[in-house]
Amino acid sequence: MLSLWLDSAPAIPSGAFEPGAAYDTVVVGAGLTGLTTAALLARSGQKVVILEARTVGAVTTGNTTAKLSLLQGTILSGITSHHNAEIAGQYVEANRQGQSWLLRFCDENGIRYETRDAYTYATTEQGRKSLLKEQEAARAAGLDVELTEDTELPYEVTGALRLTGQAQIHPLEVLAGLAQDYRAHGGTLVEGVRVTGAKHQEGAGITVLTGQGEVSARNLVLATGIPILDRGGYFSVLKPERSYAAALPVTGAVPQGMYLSVDSPTRSLRTAEVDGMSYLLAGGNGHTVGRKKNTQELVDDLVGWTVENFEVGTAASYAWSAQDYAPARSLPYVGQLPLMGANIYAATGYNKWGMTNAAAASLALSAEILGGENPWARELYKPRVAPLDAASTLRDNAEVGLEMLTGWAAGLARSTDTAPPEGQGVVARENGKPVGICTVRGETSRVSAVCPHLKGVLNWNDAEQSWDCPLHGSRFSAQGALLEGPSVKNLDPA
Repeated sequence: MLSLWLDSAPAIPSGAFEPGAAYDTVVVGAGLTGLTTAALLARSGQKVVILEARTVGAVTTGNTTAKLSLLQGTILSGITSHHNAEIAGQYVEANRQGQSWLLRFCDENGIRYETRDAYTYATTEQGRKSLLKEQEAARAAGLDVELTEDTELPYEVTGALRLTGQAQIHPLEVLAGLAQDYRAHGGTLVEGVRVTGAKHQEGAGITVLTGQGEVSARNLVLATGIPILDRGGYFSVLKPERSYAAALPVTGAVPQGMYLSVDSPTRSLRTAEVDGMSYLLAGGNGHTVGRKKNTQELVDDLVGWTVENFEVGTAASYAWSAQDYAPARSLPYVGQLPLMGANIYAATGYNKWGMTNAAAASLALSAEILGGENPWARELYKPRVAPLDAASTLRDNAEVGLEMLTGWAAGLARSTDTAPPEGQGVVARENGKPVGICTVRGETSRVSAVCPHLKGVLNWNDAEQSWDCPLHGSRFSAQGALLEGPSVKNLDPA
């Protein structure tokens, strides 16, 4: 599953890895957070290297819907329910600063974007109640949204919130611009190098461990979606969520605004112009990673809904998915790791709004590393790992525990001597251990079905033909290569 953005990405050069090199800051991950943070640090004169395990934008940034919007579904009412209107206002200000910085960067570097109105809409009476609650929270947080029933949608709505003057981007074009700016200020970007750990040196400094050797730094920034070091405990307060997207060629009039539904199943819409073609992008059908069977049905349902409702082609030109992390109390976790994390920084928990949040987090992280301060970041990003007695944390971790038990029980109960059909995978017992067996492009592979992170038993994702962990969201290819998540190791061969 290749996204429209990754298929049309500009060339972004990669440099050479230098084992033993020393840096002011090592940034792990070349998505929007990693590249923006690194560019800001390099501009200040720091010696910076970005280490990316795969390729630039390969994970969340390259698979997003890429909306730069301050209207974000029901995020503000969620923040207000856990905190207060003042914290929600700081969140709005952080996202406004992130949005402004990113659009100014695009203007200064000739990177295209489109200005659009953003809509959060409902199709049920219960959904309308959610809109009213969000409108109240937004106004208390200083965001003047309008309640309307006037939309471009071809079906009836019970209401919509509208915020004018928002934007949509091609995320890989933005990453290419950031990479160019970063290299112009002396930064080094290296693809294909996976960071596997870090340890503090005696005195000052951090040794960064990779599959190709060690480097050292005064600061380490983990811009990896979910931090790859467990010492912050973030895996226990984040829920990994998978959602789907499709791009269909436009054949007639389609909505030009950016739309997001509050009712289930979630539906997200925006347009895109790429290589002279017009597309309507539809997203939705999200679920917790690794806990949904027949994921291809979710892709097919999304495409079918889009074809039924809009003037588009009858087949998707592109279909893909993305992984996001929902924080326990609605706010991102940004800053120095709270446990044994001196000079180790992370940004995670963007709750599906990674464009403006990534830029805001980068502004805060770079200021913290350089000794500066942003007024809106002081309270918003103070150490706030959710307490383990928080209701949502207890519920999520209970679900993780149940998945652990049921996964091992099911994996040890099934045995098979036959290969699965094309595109399918099963977990079976071999020599008393869970083994993942799948057939992809005519080749049958056998790998350990136990996640190296915290030993969850994996499930097969038929839409993406991957092994996904239902505990904390690590994902692996059919042959066992690590794709994303908190794990830092591939699957063992069976």
